[in-house]
Amino acid sequence: SSWGTLDASHEEDYTVVPGLQHKYSDTVLMLVNDVCGGYCRFCFRKRLFMSENDEVVRDISEGLRYIQLHPEIKNILLSGGDPLILSTGKLEGIIASILKMDHIETIRIGTKMLAFNPHRVLDDPSLPEMLSEYSSMNCRIYIMNHFNHPREITREALEANDMLLRAGLITTSQTPLVRGVNDDPAVLSDLFNRLSNAGIPPYYLFQCRPTAGNISYSVPVEDGLRIFQEALANCSGLAKRARFAMSHHTGKIEILGVSESSIFMKYHRSPDRELIGKIIVLQRNPEAYWLNDYEEFSTGIVESVTAEEIILN
Repeated sequence: SSWGTLDASHEEDYTVVPGLQHKYSDTVLMLVNDVCGGYCRFCFRKRLFMSENDEVVRDISEGLRYIQLHPEIKNILLSGGDPLILSTGKLEGIIASILKMDHIETIRIGTKMLAFNPHRVLDDPSLPEMLSEYSSMNCRIYIMNHFNHPREITREALEANDMLLRAGLITTSQTPLVRGVNDDPAVLSDLFNRLSNAGIPPYYLFQCRPTAGNISYSVPVEDGLRIFQEALANCSGLAKRARFAMSHHTGKIEILGVSESSIFMKYHRSPDRELIGKIIVLQRNPEAYWLNDYEEFSTGIVESVTAEEIILN
């Protein structure tokens, strides 16, 4: 099938030096390796794991130089692959280099190791110790976990998370909405509640990007919204912090709700600063899997309003 592309969010357009993406002015994404603890069939970055791929290099010195030259960058997200696959020493080298720069305020580490192999933390106490040294009152290190289903929240995963919390790290979790895995309100509310009970606030529920080969894992946007809203109805306030979002090439878009005929979305972040905070109103399309599937977006006639305009009306 020709559904989707390998780089559904046009990451290549925002890659400024090998392995470094600069999409939003104050934030960069640094791909530190191209190895994972497991390879998810629904991965949106699967192109990095294919044979003869030279898109990602492990030498991050060019990326560090770029960050040094751009003082507007405040937040760094380390991703890959999976940064926790690196040895503790290698990871420390990267973090130490980043924190030599005064303008950095937050480091985030995107990982699925607490689900795949929590023993990466449990059997290497030097990892939380090292992270604790660099996570300070003014510059916290966040562990952005990736739990897709309540069954991944094992006793070992909770113990590993506890070690990280006690070391002064902030932990959170995000997941794509995956057909056959968590596209059920009961599963999703269980996931969000268990995570928040463990001190891992749920962060984003992502609409599956239209990545080549992933249609069998994708749920239409409006089905996803219904599932998400039904799940939240059975969540405590603490577990309700998740947002249903889409990482579109034009920005980070929250899917807010529907009326009888329209769907409402909001730009949280965008390389185009004019779009930030804008609410877009589109004609509903139950077959849509992505923003581009809505007719107004694909034809470029999108009604865009500010939140204040909606309140005034």
